Amino acid sequence: MGSKAPIHILLVSYPAQGHINPLLRLAKCLAAKGSSVIFTTTKKAGKDMQTGCNITDKTVTPIGDGSLTFNFFDDGFKEDDPIRTNLSDYTPQLEHVGKKHVSKIIKNYADLKTPISCIINNIFIPWVCDVATEHKIPFAILWSESSAVFTAYYNYFHKLARFPSKPEPYIDVQLCSLLLKHNEIPDLLHPFNNYPFLGTLILEQIKNLSKALCVLVDTYEELEHDFIDYISNKSVVIRPIGPLFNNPKIKCASNIRGDFVKSDDCNIIEWLNSKPLSSVVYISFGTIVSLPQEQVNEIAYGLLNSKQVSFLWVLKVKTPPNEIVLPDGFLEETNGRGKVVKWGPQVEVLAHPSLACFITHCGWNSSMEAIALGVPVLTFPAWGDQVTNAKFLVDVFGVGIRLGYSRAENKLVSRDEVKKCLLEVMAGEKAEELKKNAIKWKKAAEAAVAVGGSSDWHLNAFIEDIKKRDP
Repeated sequence: MGSKAPIHILLVSYPAQGHINPLLRLAKCLAAKGSSVIFTTTKKAGKDMQTGCNITDKTVTPIGDGSLTFNFFDDGFKEDDPIRTNLSDYTPQLEHVGKKHVSKIIKNYADLKTPISCIINNIFIPWVCDVATEHKIPFAILWSESSAVFTAYYNYFHKLARFPSKPEPYIDVQLCSLLLKHNEIPDLLHPFNNYPFLGTLILEQIKNLSKALCVLVDTYEELEHDFIDYISNKSVVIRPIGPLFNNPKIKCASNIRGDFVKSDDCNIIEWLNSKPLSSVVYISFGTIVSLPQEQVNEIAYGLLNSKQVSFLWVLKVKTPPNEIVLPDGFLEETNGRGKVVKWGPQVEVLAHPSLACFITHCGWNSSMEAIALGVPVLTFPAWGDQVTNAKFLVDVFGVGIRLGYSRAENKLVSRDEVKKCLLEVMAGEKAEELKKNAIKWKKAAEAAVAVGGSSDWHLNAFIEDIKKRDP
C-alpha cells in the first residue's frame, strides 16, 4: 500500500458464536492485507468472547500489515436476561440500539479524518445495510452459509423456482442442476418451519443485494462453482473467499477467536496425541443444537457397542431440569478410549492426524472445516441450512454418510444404526472412497486460499473495489 493510509472497514456481527467466528476470521484476513478493521457486536457477546480467549475492547491489535480493533456496544439488557434466547423479542431491540451505535462509530471515525470506507454485516442483522446506505458508505454482506443455500434463498425471494407451500408442502425444488426434496431445502423456507421470523430476516438480507458492493461467501470456487456461476449471472457480485479459517495469513492471530466457552486445549490435544493415526471419532453438534436425552443415550450405546472406536465427544452441560446425562457406567466403560468435554478447539481437533471422522450437525462452519481439513463426516442435521448441507456432504461432495434426521422428521437414530455407520466410515471400501474425496477437497481448499488462489484473488479484488470507491 506504500505510504497511503489504510482503508477503514467496519464489521458488524450478530451476537452469536456461529455468526461471530466467520466474520472475525474475515476481519483478520482483511487486517492481514493492510486494512484497519473495526469489529463490533454486543458487550455481552464481547464478554463471552473474552472468556474464550484474550480479547480487549478498544485496543488496537496489529495483524499482518493492518490492525483489528474491537468496539462493543450495550444492547440494553441485563447480562442474564433470558430475552436474548427469544429472537423475535430480542431482534427489534438489537436493531434499535445497534443502529445508533453503528452511526456513532461512523461519526467518530469521520471526525478523526479516518472515515469508514466499507461496512460488512452478517445474517440476521439486515438493518446494518440501511445504516450504511443512510451514511452513503458502500456495504458488503458476509454470507456464512453455502452458495447453494444462498441460491435457494435467492430463487425463493425472486420466485425463480417452485418451493413447497401450504397447499403443496411436499414438492421437490430444482436448484441449478440439482433436485432437492422438500426436506432437503433450507427448512426456514418450508411452510411448516418453526422459526418463520428467521426466514423473514434472511430474506430481508436478500432484498438488500441490489445496493450491496458484493456478497462475500465462506466457500471456494472449486467446491461450488455451479452455484457461484449461477448467482454471478444474476447481476450479483458474489466473491467466494473461503475457507476463511484456513487462510494462511491469519495463522499469526490464532489466539483471537469468537468462542464463548474456554476449552481445555492442552489436555484435548495431548489426549489426541496418544491415539493412533485415523482412529478417533469427533462428535460435536455446535453451539445451538441440543439433542434430546433419548438420542444422546442411543449415541452413547452406539459408541459403547463399537468397542474398537475411540471418541472425543463435545457435550454441552445444561442445568436441571434440562440436564443431559450420559448412561450409568458409560464413562467408566469407555475410560481410555473415550473423552467427553464441554468444548474443544474444533479446527485443531479436525486437523489432528489421529482423527478419522466427524459426527456433525452440519452447520456451515463445521461443514467447511471438515471439508477443508479432509475429514469424512456422519451427518446429523437439526434445522435451517443444516439439512441442505447434509445433502451436499453426502450426495454432492461425497465425504459423508447420512446418520441423523432433521428435527422436523422427529426420528430417533438407534444405537445399532450409530454402530453400523461408525464402522462403515472407519474402515473398508466406503471409508476409503470418503477419505479419497475428502483429501481432494482439502487440496483444493489449500490452493484456493494460497497466494494467487481463487479465494485470495477474490479477497484482493474486494479490497481493490473498496479503494476505488474511497474518496
